[in-house]
Amino acid sequence: MAGTEKTREFSGKVFSEVDMALIKETASAYPKLSRSELAGTICELVGWVQANGKPKTAQCLQLLVKLEGEGELALPALNKKTIETPKGWKKCAEVLDLSWIDMTGLEDCGPIKLDIVRPGDGLRQWRTYISAYHRLGDPQVNGSRMRYTIRTECGRDLGCMLFSASAWSLKPRDEWIGWGPACRKARLHLIVNQSRFLILPWVRSPNLASRALGMAARRIQRDWLEEFCYAPALLETFVDTSQHKGVIYRAANWAYLGETQGRGRDDRKRENELSRKAIYVYPLQRDFRAVLKGEAQCKTTEPHI
Repeated sequence: MAGTEKTREFSGKVFSEVDMALIKETASAYPKLSRSELAGTICELVGWVQANGKPKTAQCLQLLVKLEGEGELALPALNKKTIETPKGWKKCAEVLDLSWIDMTGLEDCGPIKLDIVRPGDGLRQWRTYISAYHRLGDPQVNGSRMRYTIRTECGRDLGCMLFSASAWSLKPRDEWIGWGPACRKARLHLIVNQSRFLILPWVRSPNLASRALGMAARRIQRDWLEEFCYAPALLETFVDTSQHKGVIYRAANWAYLGETQGRGRDDRKRENELSRKAIYVYPLQRDFRAVLKGEAQCKTTEPHI
């Protein structure tokens, strides 16, 4: 009978019965692949890719783990390297280069710069800072993401930033934009979330946080375009008001829109209660609403709010 096909939706993608059968068949046929290799293969077979054409391997891994938990398939065993994550790192000074610290000499850092974090020693250092000194730790990030280290011109580390995928649905934000569900689903990738922002605890410098925010806003479109082949039109972030007042975002001209509903990014069934957070946004060009509605093309221009 027409119209009776069962579908399944996960992380914004709808899978047909044929897709689900193919996923299970592939997992069964290639038991010697690593989990990442299996996820990459499945992404290619079912066409699960980001806006820049790269496979959504992280999201696919989450789906596979969920299916294994439901008894739908069996995954290869995790190896030791996969199990170890930066969240397990101890807050120990010996893994950090802190020999340069002079608590009396950081009142004015002078000119600062943002360096894109690449795999290798830079990424390990960045993750050590976030794991040790950010209250939420080093997150598991899906999809497109960009990490920055905030530094002085002479190379002293001052802080860290992470930009990643936006929230699926935020009523204050979506109403402010003028989005409907279909429009949001088609262009959600044009919003980028600042999911981590850390100024290292020994750094004391007036206006450093708002300076770093302004610098990131001026370059994020260009950096994102070079890295992922498209440019975002809007930044968003969440501030836990039980811990912070959002002063640095207001000082950097971010707009306050309201509060979240206290749910995680993928918690569509309201299973996980979280603290409510203040929502702040920052448009990256004048016609950002037209871009998000599909009425104009995104341009790498100066931010405007």
